Formats: sequence, structure tokens, C-alpha cells
Amino acid sequence: MALASERPDAQSRSGMSAADRKVLAGTMVGTTIEWYDFFIFAQAAGIVFATLYFGPLEGESPGLAQLVAWATIGISFFFRPLGAVIAGRLGDRIGRKAMLVFTLVMMGSATALIGLLPTYAQIGIWAPVLLMLLRILQGFSAGGEWGGAALMAVEHAPVGKRGFWGAYPQIGVPVGMILATLVLFLLRTSMSPEDFLAWGWRIPFLLSVVLIVVGYFIRAAVAESPVFKRMIERKRDTATPLRSLLKTNKKQVVLAAVIFIGNNAAGYLVIAFLSSYAQRTLGMPAAPVLLATLLASFGWLIFTLYGGILSDRIGRVRTFQIGYALIFLWMIPMFMLIDTRSIWAYGIAIFILTIGLGLSYGPMSAMYAEMFPANVRYSGIGIGYALGAILGGAFAPLIAEALLRGTGWSGSIGLYIMGLCVVSFIGVTLVKETKGAPLEAEEGADAGTGHHS
Repeated sequence: MALASERPDAQSRSGMSAADRKVLAGTMVGTTIEWYDFFIFAQAAGIVFATLYFGPLEGESPGLAQLVAWATIGISFFFRPLGAVIAGRLGDRIGRKAMLVFTLVMMGSATALIGLLPTYAQIGIWAPVLLMLLRILQGFSAGGEWGGAALMAVEHAPVGKRGFWGAYPQIGVPVGMILATLVLFLLRTSMSPEDFLAWGWRIPFLLSVVLIVVGYFIRAAVAESPVFKRMIERKRDTATPLRSLLKTNKKQVVLAAVIFIGNNAAGYLVIAFLSSYAQRTLGMPAAPVLLATLLASFGWLIFTLYGGILSDRIGRVRTFQIGYALIFLWMIPMFMLIDTRSIWAYGIAIFILTIGLGLSYGPMSAMYAEMFPANVRYSGIGIGYALGAILGGAFAPLIAEALLRGTGWSGSIGLYIMGLCVVSFIGVTLVKETKGAPLEAEEGADAGTGHHS
């Protein structure tokens, strides 16, 4: 049963106040900008970076430049845990809000600087080096971003609507994809491929400055998490949240990482690989492919929100299980449809994939928050999420490219994702239902492994 302090008045409300909407907008805007940045980077890695930053590698071995370009996506993931550790330590001690503003500015600044970066032809080896350093900075800031956003949403939420409220930072993924895809679609249809390669690809990166300014003012107006406020009032802060976390909640960190692997890998197929595969390998025109991706992003948004709502009804675990079962069953049929080279088949294939993606992503904020005690919660969910991203999506495009080149059969990529979904399905099955767990459990409580009503 939820604690009385967890906004019992809010639980009975049918609508949202202006303050509630401000909180949800603040949690969504940062993850939107994060995934806008990541999506345009992933698209550039699939279309532009191999030529402009790693071109000399192509002379050594055909296809090597593209493989290295894909690897630049993954390198930043190794710095996500570091960002999660530092942001988690500070977020568990000085508050969720301050870290949300800091990570937002850091992420956007790195993205804008990529838009100004000279190419290999202009500054030689420094071009790929600086590209990777900025990518690392993106990863560091992203490591601290999601945890703070998830906690601000869930810790403000009425007890019976944590899944729904927690889905708002999650829909930052499809909303970011929608914004990025719209920008790329307009650019690709309004200029020649030569102009896009020469300078047009920089515009989406520079536009992130606008998003940073908007996001800063939205987040600056959001109140601090009520759970964090009460924790500080009771002086239950921990001098070393990471040490306390690893001492008492290692199991929850591991489970959080394992649960995310399959979703993140499958998601990065949509974010990065499939669009490039359709254009470069299957020879499909860019504009229709981007339009299909845009429509699939709306599906991802809808099903992520629904996943959060459904988890409030049937539980987090069951919703995750349904999502992973759908991804598993759809993988081989999806690639069979895509390989027809029909844009309609391509659009249908990735839209159906977003059903499973949404159901296995929407409940994540609520489940993870309910798995950890308040004094190590920011650190716990941030590190678990970051480790899952390393094991899942970090090198999914690179692995997919290598499997395609090695086997000549796109279905091998499907089998790879299916295997990861089995791992994550088992991981989430090991978590006893968390729905309704008190968010102010005592330090070290085994919140992720016991049933709560």
C-alpha cells in the first residue's frame, strides 16, 4: 500500500493541474532533445560520416569506413555509466532538477558543435578525433539525463498513475525522432544529395540550439521532486550513494540493465540501421524511407504511452512480457517485408515493430523507480539504464551491419534481436511485480524483488 505522503489527494483527481502539466513537459523535453540529437547523429553516421570523416579507411578495406562510422554511435555508450554515476551522485544529494538542467545544456552544446566540425579533408585526423570526443560528451550527458527525467515524472505522479506519468520521458524517443525525421525529410527533399553531403547535414545539428533554449526555460520552471524534498527534510541523504547502491541493490542494477537490452537493440534498428539499410543496401529513395520512419515514430509514441497506461492496469512485468513477445515474433516477418523493397511494406514492417517497442519501454520509468529506495534511486536507475544501453543498442547497428555482410541474409539480424529479447524477457520475469511499491521505502529495501500492493 502506498504511503500517505505520496499525494493521496492527487490519486483521486481525474485531471491534471497546470503544475502537473509543467512537470510532464519538463521531463519530456529533455529526453526529446536527447533523442533528437542521437537520431540525427545516427542518421549522419549511416549516410554522411563514412565519407566525410573516415574516407581514407575505405581505401584500406571496402566497407570499413561505414563500420567505423557505425562504431561512433556505440563509443559514447561506454561513457553513459560514468555520466549516470556522477549525475546520480549529485542528483541523489542536491536534487533531480539541477541535474536535469545541467545535462540538457551539455547534450545540446555537444550536438551543436558537431554541426560546426571541420571534415577530414579540412583538418585531417583531428576531424574524426574531435567527432568522437563530442560523441563521448553526448554519451556522458545522456547517462545522467534519463534517470533524472524518469524520477521527476514518477515521483510527482499519483500512485495509481505512475506508469502513465512515467511514460512521458519515454515518449521523448519517438518525439525526438519525429522532429529529427521532419527536419531531415525537408532537407533531403529541398536540396540535391551533393549539397546535403557538402553542408546540408549540418543544419539539423545546429538547430538543436533552439531546442536547448526552449528546454532550458521549461525545465527551469519545474518544481523539485516531492519525494526528494521529503528525503532531505528527514536528512536521509547518503554521503556516497554509489557505495550504498552497490552494497544493498546490486541485484536491482543488474536486472534493470538486463531488462533494457532487447528494447534498446531493437529500438536502434529503427533509430539508426533500418533507414540506412533501406537506402544504401536496398536502393530505396531517401524521402519515402524517411516519411515511413516518421509515421512509425507516431506509432512508437502512441504505444509507449499506452504501455505506461497498461502497466497501471495489469502490472509492469506483464506489460513488458507482452512487448518482448511481440518483438520476438515479428523480427523475421519484418525483414521479409522490408526486403521486398516496397515502401509500403517497409512502413508497415517498422510500424508493427513499434507496438512491441512501446509496450516494453512505456512502463520502464515507473518500474525502475519502484525497484530502488529514494536515497540511491537516481544512481540506481541511471546506471542500470546505461549498462543496458551498452549491452543492447550501443553496437546494434554495427553488429547488424557485420551480420549482414557476413551472412548475406537480413534474417540473421532478426535472430540476433530475438536472442536479446529472450534475455530481457527472462530478466523482467525475475522481477516480482513492483506496481504500487512505496517510493519512500527505507534504505536498502529490496524493492525490486518483493510484491507490493
